[in-house]
Amino acid sequence: PGTDLKVTGVDLLKSENCRLHHTDAYDIKNLVVRRGQAFKIQLTFTRELKADDKLALRFGIGEKPMKLRGTLMSLNPRREQDLGGWQISIVKNSGKECLLSVTSSPKAPVGKYILNVKTGTNIYKPENDAVYLLFNPWCEDDIVFLDDEAKRKEYVLNDTGLIYVGSAYSIYPRPWNFGQFEEFVLDACMYMLDKSELRLSRRRDPVFVSRVMSALVNANDDNGVLLGNWSGNYTNGTSPMDWIGSVTILQKYYKTKKPVRYGQCWVFAGVLTTVMRCLGIPSRCVSNFNSAHDTDENLRVDVYLNERGEKLNTRSLDSIWNFHVWNDVWMKRTDLPTGFDGWQAIDATPQEQSQGIFQCGPCPLKAVRDGDVYLPFDSKFVYAEVNADRVYWIIRKVNGKEKYIRIGTETQGIGVNISTKAVGEDKREDITLEYKFPEGSEEERKAMEKACSFLRPSGLVPRGRFASAMPIDDMLSRPEVLHETVSKTGLQLEISNTEALYPGNPLELAITVKISAPGSWTINLTGSCQLQSYTGNVVANLGYVKESIILEGKSETQIPLRIPADVYMNTLALVEDEVLIHVTAIAEVEGTDDKLTKDTTMRFEYPPIVIQMPETARLNEEFTCAFIFKNKLNVRLDNCKLMVEGLGLFKMSTFDEGDIEPGRIIKSQIICTPTRLGEKKIVAKLTAAQIKGISAEKTITITE
Repeated sequence: PGTDLKVTGVDLLKSENCRLHHTDAYDIKNLVVRRGQAFKIQLTFTRELKADDKLALRFGIGEKPMKLRGTLMSLNPRREQDLGGWQISIVKNSGKECLLSVTSSPKAPVGKYILNVKTGTNIYKPENDAVYLLFNPWCEDDIVFLDDEAKRKEYVLNDTGLIYVGSAYSIYPRPWNFGQFEEFVLDACMYMLDKSELRLSRRRDPVFVSRVMSALVNANDDNGVLLGNWSGNYTNGTSPMDWIGSVTILQKYYKTKKPVRYGQCWVFAGVLTTVMRCLGIPSRCVSNFNSAHDTDENLRVDVYLNERGEKLNTRSLDSIWNFHVWNDVWMKRTDLPTGFDGWQAIDATPQEQSQGIFQCGPCPLKAVRDGDVYLPFDSKFVYAEVNADRVYWIIRKVNGKEKYIRIGTETQGIGVNISTKAVGEDKREDITLEYKFPEGSEEERKAMEKACSFLRPSGLVPRGRFASAMPIDDMLSRPEVLHETVSKTGLQLEISNTEALYPGNPLELAITVKISAPGSWTINLTGSCQLQSYTGNVVANLGYVKESIILEGKSETQIPLRIPADVYMNTLALVEDEVLIHVTAIAEVEGTDDKLTKDTTMRFEYPPIVIQMPETARLNEEFTCAFIFKNKLNVRLDNCKLMVEGLGLFKMSTFDEGDIEPGRIIKSQIICTPTRLGEKKIVAKLTAAQIKGISAEKTITITE
C-alpha cells in the first residue's frame, strides 16, 4: 500500500451537525449530538484512503474506555459489524478527503466521549476531542421519544418558562430562566453525572439518570447543587426569593464544586428542569396547590387550631404547603408492566428519604391516578401529596385539661389546580386530571380504595408531639375513605377580601355565613387572620373576631375582619420570605352538631415593573432596555434590589435602588447585544425589605 496512512485533520462539521441535532444553541466549543441519529465527520489524510487501509474511529467514555465493557466504540467503516448498535459508513471518499457518517446507538450511555482516529498503528487526537452525546426525543428508538414537535420545542428546547406559585385561588406565574444552553451548564450536568457514580450501563436509562439528578440537585447527601433553607434567615447566602433562573446557580456550582445557598421548592424544580432539558429528557415544572406532606402515609394531615381559630405550628409533623413544585419527565418505562409510559414525577426538594437518600421518582402519573401506589419510585409519597384528606381539630381547655375536638374533615381541598406552563404560550395549563380522576367520580373512588389497600390505615386520632393525652371520645377507626362533614342546617362559610390587598393598606377581609334550613339559628363564629410562609408555617397572628349571630331561615350575613397596616407591616419587613395572608373561620350552630371550618390563603398585590424596549432587534446590534417601577403603595420600600437577566442578550445584573418613597419612580437601563436569533425573553425582579414577589418579563424577537 505504499506509505503509512496518517490523519492530518478532523472536522467535526459542528454547525451542520448541531443544526440537525437541535443542539446549535449550546454555548460550547465541542460537538454536541443526540443518540440514535447520524452525524458527519470529515477526515483529511496524507494520501487517498484505499480499500485495504486500516481505519477506526474510536469513541471512549469514562475513566478507562474498554471494548469489552462496551465503553470504547471502535468503528471501522470497512467492516460491517454491529458494535453495541453504533454504525459508521463512508459517504464520500475523494482525494485525501473522506466524509464519514456515524450513528450512535439509541441506547448508548449519555455523556462525554473522547474521540480519536486510528490508522494502522497511528493514533490522531483532534483538538476539542470531547463529543457530548445526549438523549434524543426526536428519535423513535430512544425511550425519551416525544412524538410532537411543539412539545419538544417547549419541554426540551425552551430555555425560559414560568413556575406557578401563590395559593390555590390566587395563582400567579413566576418567570424562570432555565438557561440549559448557557456557558458551563452542560459541563455542570456532565460533572453531576460523573459525581453520581452511576454505572455507565445505567447512563443509558433516563429512569436512573432522572432519579440520581433528583438527588444531586439538593445538597443533602452528596454535596449536590443547592442547599435547602426554609428558616427565613438567609444572611450567609442568597435568599431563595432572589434567584430568577438556574444559570447563576449551576455556573457557581460548577466553578466551586460546593453547594450553592439557598433553595426552596421552585428553585430545586427550576434547576432540575434545566438539568433534564440540558441532557435531552423532556421536562416540565409542576405546581401542586395545597400540597400534603403526609409523613405517616395514612393519607391524612391534621390541622390544629386554638380557640381563636388560629392555626398552631408545632402540633403536627405533617403539613400542607400552599404550593409545592416538582417536575415531570417524559419517557417509556421498560422496567414496569405496560401502560406506565409518558410523564413521570421527579422531585429534587429534600423532603423524605427514598432508599436512604433524598431523592424522589420517577413515578408514573398513571400510577398516581389509578392508585397503583406500589410501583416504583416513591408513588406513595406523590399519591399522598395530591390526595390526602385534611382533618381540623380545635384544642379547648376543659377543666384545665386540653381537649381535642374534631371540627371538620375536608376530602377535596388537597392537590388542586395542578399547573404547568402551556406548550408554546405563556399561559397556565391545568393538568390535575393527569394526576387524579375528577373529585367524587366512580373512578376516583376505585383508585382511592386501591391506594388505601397499600397504605397504612390508622385510627382517626390526632398525632403529633403533644397529642399523647388523648380524649377517648374522638377515637375512631379510619373508614376506608373519609367523608365530608354533612350539615343539618346547610351551614356554609365564605372568606373574601373587600379591598385590594396592597402592603401598607389595611387588610379588609370578610367572612360570609349562610344557612339554608328554616327556623331561627344562633351561630358562634370565630375568624382569625395570620401571615404564613408558603410551607404553611405561621409567622404572625394578626387579629381575630368572635361573634354570635342569629340567622332566620334561608339567609346570610357578612362579618368584617379588618387588620390595620401597622399590625402587619413590621412583620413583612422582618421576614425574608414572601408571606401569604391566611384566614380561618370556624362556625358552630348552637343546639346542633353542625360545625364547619374553612380556611383560605391570599397573596398581597403589588405595583408592576414595566419593561421598555423595541419589539425586534438585530443580531449583534446594540439596543437599550429600560426597567421602570413606580411605588404606588403608601409605604416606603426599603433596600430595594432590581435583578435582571436576558438569555442570549446580557448576563444577570443587579441594581441597588436604595429606599423608594411612596410615589417615587425609578428607572434603570441596560445595553443589550443579542448573540442568538429568535424570540428572547428579559426577566426582571424587584425585592425590598417589605416585599419579595414583584417580577416581570418581556419578549423580543432577534432577526438577522
